[in-house]
Amino acid sequence: MPEVRQWDGQSYDRISGPMQALGQVVLDRLVLTGDETVLDAGCGSGRITETLIERLPRGRVIAVDMSESMVAAARARLGPGADIRRGDLLGLELDESVDAILSTATFHWIADHEKLFRRLHAALRPGGRLSAQCGGEGNITKLRGRAAAVIERDPYAEHFSDWRAPWNYANAADTEARLRAAGFATAECWLTDAPTEPEHPREFLSTIVLGPHVQHLPERLREPFMDEVMAELGEPVTVDYVRLNIDAVA
Repeated sequence: MPEVRQWDGQSYDRISGPMQALGQVVLDRLVLTGDETVLDAGCGSGRITETLIERLPRGRVIAVDMSESMVAAARARLGPGADIRRGDLLGLELDESVDAILSTATFHWIADHEKLFRRLHAALRPGGRLSAQCGGEGNITKLRGRAAAVIERDPYAEHFSDWRAPWNYANAADTEARLRAAGFATAECWLTDAPTEPEHPREFLSTIVLGPHVQHLPERLREPFMDEVMAELGEPVTVDYVRLNIDAVA
């Protein structure tokens, strides 16, 4: 089984501007009247959740994330009045159905999309909407290829001999089929290129993009590894994001 990655919620909140910008596009697709109950599935440090709350002056947001560190960062950002819960989306259970689900930069960290979509469908009222975006087929292929050149060197290579990638970059056609099999009445999925030049490239890569690689190494090798990755990439650092967009109706 792929190992479960760990997150640094404070670091993520500080440098995740590019993820917020991508997430804002997804939120803009979700038409809201202001009185709905909406689930933020994989809320991270709460940057998009904050905007979602602003759009629901008469409604309610339930924010869920599996990472304890992310939940702590979201609570620090959003305050004690926000409904933020730590939980696994594959075991999602809510006391009431929600009108919509928003999710950004989360689903590619979940291996079992079939089970995920069944849980999300069960959480929605009939006619409820799912608007989501995550890494899709081809995501960061070029950047990971450059990083692979470093991984194959000593002293790093021995630590990756049994490593399995913890991401699931699905394509649009398979995702539509999985959504319909999970019970969604309609599903539209598509891939978009979203190349990004992060403001703080080293921290962005070590925290987000290459976080699983860094965490797989012993502490003494993490900074040297990033030194060599940054030298391999040169400047400017471009993250070749490919995003899988999802719009579905229960």
